[in-house]
Amino acid sequence: MDWSTTIATQVAQIPRSGIRAFFDLVTGRSDIISLGVGEPDFVTPWNIREAAIYSLERGHTTYTSNYGLESLRRKIVTYVENFFGVSYNPLNEVLVTVGVSEAIDLALRALLNPGDEVLYHEPCYVSYAPSVSMAYGVAVPIATKKSDLFALDPAALEAAITPRTKVLMLNFPTNPTGAVAPVETLEAIARLCIKHDLVVLSDEIYSELRYDDVRHTSIASLPGMRERTLLLHGFSKAFAMTGFRLGYACGPEPLVSAMMKVHQYSMLCAPITSQEAAIEALENGTPAMLEMRESYRMRRNYLVKRLNDMGLDCHLPGGAFYVFPDVSRFSLSSKEFAERLLMEAKVAAVPGDAFGASGEGFLRCCYATAFELIREACDAMERFVDKLQKEAR
Repeated sequence: MDWSTTIATQVAQIPRSGIRAFFDLVTGRSDIISLGVGEPDFVTPWNIREAAIYSLERGHTTYTSNYGLESLRRKIVTYVENFFGVSYNPLNEVLVTVGVSEAIDLALRALLNPGDEVLYHEPCYVSYAPSVSMAYGVAVPIATKKSDLFALDPAALEAAITPRTKVLMLNFPTNPTGAVAPVETLEAIARLCIKHDLVVLSDEIYSELRYDDVRHTSIASLPGMRERTLLLHGFSKAFAMTGFRLGYACGPEPLVSAMMKVHQYSMLCAPITSQEAAIEALENGTPAMLEMRESYRMRRNYLVKRLNDMGLDCHLPGGAFYVFPDVSRFSLSSKEFAERLLMEAKVAAVPGDAFGASGEGFLRCCYATAFELIREACDAMERFVDKLQKEAR
């Protein structure tokens, strides 16, 4: 059989994740310090793990409603109203999913007809464009700039809108840049979405991880936006629950209902053990989250200072747990820089072009890594940069 012509075209044309392809080089190597995969280095807080254990001990091993446990949905609604300032009906406006990634996939499949355009700001999380393609949509990136701290420029957004544009995807705080969106910018974006009748998918998975009193505003909370916005959130980042694979979507009933139809025939429901652990996270997980956030803040400050001191220009990100230093001063592509850093300095970071063409010239470093390892990585990077500077003379 000729598999080159048998695999579906929209899948065959999708490249492998730039993050995963790069970190195949790292797997199994104990001599590498990784500043790569965006995963908290903290173990899930004990009270959340205990809730999962207790769920199993009580024999809670069944399916749940396709929408998710009603008890969890009610907790989500309370949390979202308190944190984001938006109210939802737990019975038909909340869908519990297997991570935010599934929620994005469901939303795009529920919304897109072939040829519909989806706008998103770039550099961005690696799954956005492939998810659009797999739903038969057309992914349209809007480049953001270092000079704007990688915020989305409303004028650039409006220039990208065409009669085929249907959806705008937002992610603030942003992976990989740590960018945040000032409320004034979100208000301008909201006016454009209303003017052009766009649906907004707002991925706010890093919203708890903000620093220096940076305010987080959900675009769903702005006037006229709740009716056209799907708020996407989950437990992986703030509560260090990556392996639990649990997210949720809050939005207008017609969209959530359409997503649920796809969900029930593909995933059926999220694992009940994860859902019951998530209830504990929402009820009692904030103190641990705040402790983790403070640790991230100190690591961020240290890493940004070290990078700037060694000549890699790096802005101080307002959220998430990534920095995005500029490595363009060297005669190397992002990939070449990252590969040499790995091979010669034994430090793993992700080349910026893994997050789209506008990420070229940058490097993503994740500071969800033990402080001592960050210090060792910076020492090794500094020696590597000195070596590159000597080569350039």
